[in-house]
Amino acid sequence: MRVSVIQMNQGSDKPANLDQARRLIEAAVEADRPGLVTLPETWTNLGGGRDSRRAAAEILPAPGGEGGPAYEMLRGLARTHGITVHGGSIIEDGGEKLFNTTLVFGPDGTEIARYRKIHLFDITAPDGTGYKESALYGGGSDLAFFEAGGIRFACTICYDIRFPELYLTLRRMGAEAILVPSNFTLQTGKDHWEVLLRARAIDTQCWMIAAASYGTYDERGTTRSVYGHSLIADPWGHVVVKCSDGIGWATARIDPKLTTRVRAGMPLEEHREAARAWRAKAGS
Repeated sequence: MRVSVIQMNQGSDKPANLDQARRLIEAAVEADRPGLVTLPETWTNLGGGRDSRRAAAEILPAPGGEGGPAYEMLRGLARTHGITVHGGSIIEDGGEKLFNTTLVFGPDGTEIARYRKIHLFDITAPDGTGYKESALYGGGSDLAFFEAGGIRFACTICYDIRFPELYLTLRRMGAEAILVPSNFTLQTGKDHWEVLLRARAIDTQCWMIAAASYGTYDERGTTRSVYGHSLIADPWGHVVVKCSDGIGWATARIDPKLTTRVRAGMPLEEHREAARAWRAKAGS
């Protein structure tokens, strides 16, 4: 199965962001014929402050219902091109709190997965810049999977990548490929982005599929930078494709035979099972 990671430079203008995403997806489909495309985290809005984020938020319908502009655009692109569209994440209007939410649509336009980001980005960067996602967003509590091209995919978002226990749980629940749409900051990205994705690929023996935002955006008069370098890593931890700087996309073939071969040659899950007695003894 061929998968395209879309790299965007979105801002606070939601209609412009939707247009950019549509153009990039259509170009990737025409050039590379992927069976699945994936967008970055909060591709409908980046920057502009609280009011901008709330204005970009959409109330999500029950599956099968009519949604907002981003929801319907994703569904329409999936149906028109007969592909699976993983919508990175959009801002969901949950009432008192917003949610950072992934939507996935199958080739017939049916919603097949929905995931709210579990781990919220409340950190202080090395340069002293503070980020507090929980001030505006609520955290999710449910895991999400979907099937496409005979492969079992799992959903995560950005900061989730720093929590290996989540990824090991997804592997134990049958994941073969894990999506990680992101807005990694420039500071954290240059030091940790590829290292973390390769580590989680090696830990779980899963494909890591990570579409990311690139470039600068305005946050209430302050210019902030996001790292980009969207990539796909294989279950051995090799980066098989990566986006250059700028907007665009990169496409790779996800090969289940490689997944099987890696897991058979180094049966990590069997070894973890064998070590349970030791862990139980250590905890007693």
